[in-house]
Amino acid sequence: MLRVILAKPRGFCAGVVRAIDIVERALDLHGAPVYVRHEIVHNRHVVDKLRSKGAIFVDELAEIPAGAPTIFSAHGVAKSVQDEARLRDLPVLDATCPLVTKVHVQGRRYAKAGRTLILIGHAGHAEVEGTMGQVDAPIHLVSTAAEVDALPLPTDTPVAYVTQTTLSVDDTRSVIAALGARFSDVQGPDVSEICYATQNRQTAVRDLARVSELLIVVGAENSSNSNRLREIGVEMGVPSYLVADGSGVDPAWLEGVDAVGITAGASAPDELVDDVIAALARLRQIEVSQLDGVEENIEFSLPPELRNVTPRAAAAMAK
Repeated sequence: MLRVILAKPRGFCAGVVRAIDIVERALDLHGAPVYVRHEIVHNRHVVDKLRSKGAIFVDELAEIPAGAPTIFSAHGVAKSVQDEARLRDLPVLDATCPLVTKVHVQGRRYAKAGRTLILIGHAGHAEVEGTMGQVDAPIHLVSTAAEVDALPLPTDTPVAYVTQTTLSVDDTRSVIAALGARFSDVQGPDVSEICYATQNRQTAVRDLARVSELLIVVGAENSSNSNRLREIGVEMGVPSYLVADGSGVDPAWLEGVDAVGITAGASAPDELVDDVIAALARLRQIEVSQLDGVEENIEFSLPPELRNVTPRAAAAMAK
């Protein structure tokens, strides 16, 4: 008997549910097509499902016809993108996660106060690019304590930091400590303000790794938080793999294994977890259980023009 143990929480967070819901309701309100700048969230399954309903995903606003309904992804965009949309009179629905928007507001506040702003995050990530484009001041991007030591700033520089939301308290702790050691005047958000969903999923995967001989993370290769969940499993000494769905499961992984842990990144719907469980069931007789964990009841409000369009459609994708 193969024991399959599920993490709690796992999968969709409130920001992802809101973003998908915005696309669903925009399609109900306007009809197809609606245009989405970049992937609404980092998951091919979700993107393909919305594409089949009439969403068109583009890299740049120039690809969107005049007057077409336009949606910004959950990762947020730079001010230059917002300005371009206004110049073209594109009707925009902003699906930026409210926690990402909060980071933008914090960054602008610190810059306005005259502090040198430091962003803890990963270069090239859509959220980082959006955040760096939301503040009208230079931003220093760091991802490690070593990069903090290499910053070309005097030690008495008044600095402030903000963080990419897909990084947890655990991920940022060493970098924040390095900032405090390097600079004499540092401000930043309280750790309680760092994304709840990222921290909860990382705490849950640590608990899962303690009772598992193999860890499977369901998520996309370009999902920062999904990759980090796999890395945590590896750090805890458990063979850990990232799969998009059940087709990614390798039977060789199960040799000599009696307990498999499964979790999912914040942009992965639960139906993909079910697909992985089904793949395991085709290989071995299984017994499924779920660890105790944090119950998440957070919901983020929708743009006013969408609130009365239809019942929440995105919730069905999470089941």
